[in-house]
Amino acid sequence: MVFAVYFALFGIPEVVDSVWWQIGIIVGLVAGMAAKAGSVSDSRFHETMIGQTQREDAGTPVIEVSDNFTVFPVGVNVGGRPVIFSVLVRGKEDGSQAVGFETWLIPYDAVVQALKLEVTPLSDGQLDVRSPGLITRLNPQELRNDPELGLVLSIEEVEGLLGVPAEFDINEYAIILNPPWLGQKTGGIAGTETPVQLEGLPRITPNDVTLTAIEERITATGSESASGLGEASSLSYRGELAAVGTLRSGSWYVRVNQPDVLDSPSWSLTEAQYLRQTDGADYVVGSQPTFWRSQGRGDYWGVTTIQRQGFTPPVTFGGGGFSPGQRLQASQVGRTIVGEAEPGTLVRLTQGFSDRVLAEVLVDSSGVYRFEDVPIGGQRLGNYRVLLYPQGRLSAQPDVREATFSTVPGQIPDRAAATIVSVGFSHQPPGLNRQNFVGQWQDFQGGIAQRWGVSEDLTIGVGGIYDQTARGLADVFFRPKGIPLEVAASVLSPDQQGDWDSNANLRYEPTSTISLQFNRDRLSQRLNLNWRIFPRLTILGTYNSREGTAVGMQTGFSRRGFFTFARATLDDQNRWRWNATQRLGFLQLNHQGNELGFRSDLNYNLSRRFLGDGYSVLLSYETRNLQQGDTFATIGWRYRSKVRSLDGSYLWDTQVGYGVGSQGSGWIAQVQTTVIPGFLVRGRYDGVSLTSNEANYSLELVASLNVQEGVSGGDRQSDRFRDRGGVLIQPFFDRNNNGKLDSGEDIYTENPELLLILNNQPIQSFRPQVQGDRIVLRLPPGTYRLDFDPSGFPLDWQTVNQAYAVQVVAGSYTIVQVPLVLSYTLSGVVTDAQGNVVAGARIEAISADGEQRRFSVTNGAGVYYLEQLPQGIFTLQINQEPAQPGTITLDEDAEPFQELNLRSP
Repeated sequence: MVFAVYFALFGIPEVVDSVWWQIGIIVGLVAGMAAKAGSVSDSRFHETMIGQTQREDAGTPVIEVSDNFTVFPVGVNVGGRPVIFSVLVRGKEDGSQAVGFETWLIPYDAVVQALKLEVTPLSDGQLDVRSPGLITRLNPQELRNDPELGLVLSIEEVEGLLGVPAEFDINEYAIILNPPWLGQKTGGIAGTETPVQLEGLPRITPNDVTLTAIEERITATGSESASGLGEASSLSYRGELAAVGTLRSGSWYVRVNQPDVLDSPSWSLTEAQYLRQTDGADYVVGSQPTFWRSQGRGDYWGVTTIQRQGFTPPVTFGGGGFSPGQRLQASQVGRTIVGEAEPGTLVRLTQGFSDRVLAEVLVDSSGVYRFEDVPIGGQRLGNYRVLLYPQGRLSAQPDVREATFSTVPGQIPDRAAATIVSVGFSHQPPGLNRQNFVGQWQDFQGGIAQRWGVSEDLTIGVGGIYDQTARGLADVFFRPKGIPLEVAASVLSPDQQGDWDSNANLRYEPTSTISLQFNRDRLSQRLNLNWRIFPRLTILGTYNSREGTAVGMQTGFSRRGFFTFARATLDDQNRWRWNATQRLGFLQLNHQGNELGFRSDLNYNLSRRFLGDGYSVLLSYETRNLQQGDTFATIGWRYRSKVRSLDGSYLWDTQVGYGVGSQGSGWIAQVQTTVIPGFLVRGRYDGVSLTSNEANYSLELVASLNVQEGVSGGDRQSDRFRDRGGVLIQPFFDRNNNGKLDSGEDIYTENPELLLILNNQPIQSFRPQVQGDRIVLRLPPGTYRLDFDPSGFPLDWQTVNQAYAVQVVAGSYTIVQVPLVLSYTLSGVVTDAQGNVVAGARIEAISADGEQRRFSVTNGAGVYYLEQLPQGIFTLQINQEPAQPGTITLDEDAEPFQELNLRSP
């Protein structure tokens, strides 16, 4: 009856638009219908949680079931957002509104889940229930037990005990909960994310061997003398070829240097690397940097492994391959925050100026509070606040204490360890003598080192290396408690000439306005002092063992439409060095200079855009004082398109101007375009320059192609595949129901932000790129959960699987082809042999092979609702007995939504 009224009022299209609600109802029925069978298990769960041993029939009162109320599925909304698509409740509705809503019964677990309550068993048997705006206690023995729903709360109890207003929306067919604290945050340490469940999901793995991307860069340059086109002209073609892919859960990368693109014997192998990185270990073969400061000539090629215990390295984003220093440090280091307070004080930990509570503790009789393993490093900047509420009263004004920490690059957590072992040879590239394509391997090199986290403040390392001679290695990374000092130092014992090789970085910040930094390496020693005497004025002092001392000042401030930054220094040889940037509205001035000369650039955006795109007028003036006083002034016009390509380059970037200087005058022009996917073309012509009257010109072509699942334009960032992978998603209309993407089947890439959910997060947070027939994401290696939200399904279509577990490895995209099949919905009224409606009947549709099952439970009006039915022949049953009619055939000619009344035998 309720569905008939709904159809009459709103029409069938409205129902179809809310199909995602009804999708969840069917899924929820499975768990709900098993509630009775699982009531003993439910009871044991609560006994464990509460810490009691009484049996269900002895400790939990069983309510009497009202004859007027039935069990049926509804959704649960919190505010305006659905949080539970379907849950069984006990109640009644008359097709337009709820009947006796305050006495409806809703499962206790559903209330906890929907409101995200934190329930903790206490030693006295009570339950401590918390939310951002609620702290209360419940007696589990007072919870009632419904014979079909398990432990339940009435709507009246939800409103009275928890203070949460509730209502029933007949159109949404959902219970609407409106907690007063909606929008506030709570929870433990913010770094603890909701676990991603992968068990039981279909797994998609990448190919063992792939060629993912190819990138070719060619630059043609030439020049002409001022006396004529045919005199002293030259032209050269240089290039670089790179390729990347996957090999057995790791990435491979090859780069070839092409000094003369047209002369293949001049080409040489610059890099060839296999890299496999995990949280616990790294393996790299081929060209790579050493973990020590090598004294040898040429490159290092070898085999290296890093084994880590007790920590994970930071996630890399910029590509570039293997970096041993970065892989030997921790992404985060746990710190301990401890203090004293009066017993009974509620102490909360927050980060920065956020109101989000990361953790809290109630001070006991010892008068000491402690927060263990507070993450520092990575995205944690180390600026925490401790809020102390006297006597636990959240309404009181808290006492605020600051807790600021930092980590030293190279530091690892307490009791963590790392070992690195590397052996190989120095490599000399062919050069101009064209020895061979791969060059020559010469001197043996290698080493082994161990690093330990001695405490949360101190990390040390020792080892030995062989690089022309045997040498010892020692590292120390120190950040003492209570002292604003950071120390990172390493030393190599003397070489054959008796020279020590030490490298040190020290940072000392005695106050929030003064910082002192000292750096030392084998080339120089440097000391930098920054003293912020006013909020927008800083005094600078520097010392360099090779250049002497210098003092200076720095200022910077901004307002709406206004920005200023300036820095100037003067050294002990009376050499000035300065740079300044000034922006006022759409006018910007940049000025920088030193003892050799200066340059000024004035830019006015005619399109009145702050981001630099649109039309602009350019003025510049430059001087150089090497052998003679050279000057050069230009005036020009520039256009930059608002649209950009995948790598951030402008789709169009053109500039035309005229220059006049001490060397002469001439035209200057530049054009760059990425309008062809995967290609960047850049050309430049300088008729004259600051130091030469020769005309110079260049043409650069960058071709980047992705060759997985066909050839498509790349983003000219294939280097990032060396330590990252990705997912290539292709939802397609599987019209022949074979589960494969066949020729002629269309790919659906509309609304990926509605369709896709990755690791319980909106897909937009991973910056997806829609590239024609695919949706791609760049991701660090790991296993991800990919869900499909019904709100993003094309009308009358659905996915075969609701989620996948997708493995990502470095070097390639994991291909995820998602078949979309036609979705059918059946609805109608169930009657008995006398024509009376049947409430509470189980209606089930079973496919011919028995693998597909959908079921529904009729409401008080005898209405059932079966949805997400794929194509096929289905047997219809009522309470496991054949229905009349007993079968239905759903094919491509069938209507997506059908009304079918059933009669029980």
